[in-house]
Amino acid sequence: MTAIEQHRPSTPMTPPHADRGPVEPSRSADRSAAPRVLVVSGSVGAGHDGAARELADRLTATGVQVTVRDLLTAVPRPVARLLRDGYSTSVGRAPAAFEFLFQRMERRGLFWGIEQRICAGSHPTLARWIDTVDPDVVVATYPLAAQALGALRGTGALDAPLLTYLTDPAAHASWLHPAVDAHLTVTAATAAQGRATYGYDFTVAGPLVPPRFDRGLALPELVALRAEIGLPPARPVALLVAGSLGLGDIRPAADDVVAAGFTPLVLCGRNVTLRRKVAARPGVIALGWRSDVHRLMQVADVLVHNAGGLTCTEAMVAGLPTVTYRPIPGHGRANAAVLAASGLGPWARTPHELRSVLHAQLGRDRTPPRCPDPAAAVRSWLPAAVATQLRTIPVGVR
Repeated sequence: MTAIEQHRPSTPMTPPHADRGPVEPSRSADRSAAPRVLVVSGSVGAGHDGAARELADRLTATGVQVTVRDLLTAVPRPVARLLRDGYSTSVGRAPAAFEFLFQRMERRGLFWGIEQRICAGSHPTLARWIDTVDPDVVVATYPLAAQALGALRGTGALDAPLLTYLTDPAAHASWLHPAVDAHLTVTAATAAQGRATYGYDFTVAGPLVPPRFDRGLALPELVALRAEIGLPPARPVALLVAGSLGLGDIRPAADDVVAAGFTPLVLCGRNVTLRRKVAARPGVIALGWRSDVHRLMQVADVLVHNAGGLTCTEAMVAGLPTVTYRPIPGHGRANAAVLAASGLGPWARTPHELRSVLHAQLGRDRTPPRCPDPAAAVRSWLPAAVATQLRTIPVGVR
């Protein structure tokens, strides 16, 4: 059984809040209204929002009423700007400082206290969302949302089950809260690392990726796409990604991919400056923001990533082999370590290693793995009286 095929931990999970005694429901259990789920994401990069949208689509298809909210709209604008721009600025211009911050957060000292105060500032708005939606289940797809909602769950201000969906391959402290009822992961590798490092229970829920990623392209469409992009016919293709913000050492990474004998097809996201600079490198094809990444993954022979976020999960669903190279600090390095240790994707640390692992991936089986459905894990926490109203999932919706 592979890391992705292990659907659940071997031991049953006991909700961390069980010692608080029974929780009174916020409304009658025999109501006829459709079940309601509140999903709280965070508009930092695209991965957290992408997972939230896909979860909402899957739940809506079965008759659940889903409300998606952005935690960054629940904090003062200067704080939201700091969270959003501070992340990209520190990773791009001061990577050592970001790595230091990430490591200090794991020790739960001064910076942890600052994060908790930021989360506390969102409580009034979160309480208003909860009162308005009156959810049966709440799901966080962003670490600070997990902390803020966990605090409300711990005090009883939130009486619905709270689930956290980890979009990262590596669990880290900000994802985890003792009052969360279930921590959901994409793979068993994340669950194993989280249990070993933090002692929490995890549920392997599977990837939140649109179904189009595991569908192949017909040969004529592949040929036309290669011609549209301008890919040379003889060289293998490495899809080089840097997230929606275009962060990391992309230009030297692209040069190293060329030296390894591959054509780097670089997704620069919304980073216009990066695209211009990368396009000037010989042998490199640079693209901006694309809505057809699923098609590009069918053209590519391997994915080269530096963060291990949503794009890495999409590649897994597409059956596209992955390689980590020049990972960004903090969660990027942590994700690389988990992926490499579990066999889900090697971490090349030098140009020589990159050449070796890239060519090794060319012979990999590209059959997409069997995965559980995170929406099913969420539905399992709905009260029985409302869960009976759900529709069967339509064909083509996972």
